[in-house]
Amino acid sequence: MGLLSRARSGRRGGLVRGTAASLDGRSGAADLRGALAAVREDVTAARHRDPASTSDLQVLLTSPGLHAIWSHRLAHRLWGAGRAGRLPALLLAQATRSVTGVEIHPGAHIGRRFFIDHGMGVVIGETAEVGDDVMLYHGATLGGRSMERTKRHPTVGDGVVIGAGARVLGPVAIGDEAQVGANAVVVADVPAHATAVGVPARVRRERAHPEELVDPAIWI
Repeated sequence: MGLLSRARSGRRGGLVRGTAASLDGRSGAADLRGALAAVREDVTAARHRDPASTSDLQVLLTSPGLHAIWSHRLAHRLWGAGRAGRLPALLLAQATRSVTGVEIHPGAHIGRRFFIDHGMGVVIGETAEVGDDVMLYHGATLGGRSMERTKRHPTVGDGVVIGAGARVLGPVAIGDEAQVGANAVVVADVPAHATAVGVPARVRRERAHPEELVDPAIWI
């Protein structure tokens, strides 16, 4: 290869590397914008669901439920990166539990605008799947009933509210906009728009009253 050819090749290689770096920079900026948009969305959802909140800044700084879900999103990305990321993901999840009182396994899939009121004592297992606009009160558990390495935790649809101290156990499905009353123990599927109360939980199949959408503990 002559000198001119090498120079042209070098310029082309530099152009390709520069374009790749530029694309990486744009991708990083897009990721940052997406993360900030998600934070704003979470804060707005929390303000909507927490009448005790007085400002976005208060929620941003003092909501353990939001801090837990933000930490989980990072832990979930580490978990999904492969074997090398799994121990750091677990360590981050344990540190978050120590700070917030919320334990979410890094493998759990959680949707947008997820909110935990008060936070303390919430446990979400590895194979749990949670939809968008879901709200959990303190002490709620999305747990398993099997020792097998399989789908063993609940699938929770969009718009579900799970009351304080409720236990949803096993690979059950909670339908969209269903309600689970405080201290209920759910071991079977709950249809969409229904309310589950009691131990074991009984299902009321009629659509929930608007007050139940705020707090299913009305059915204790």
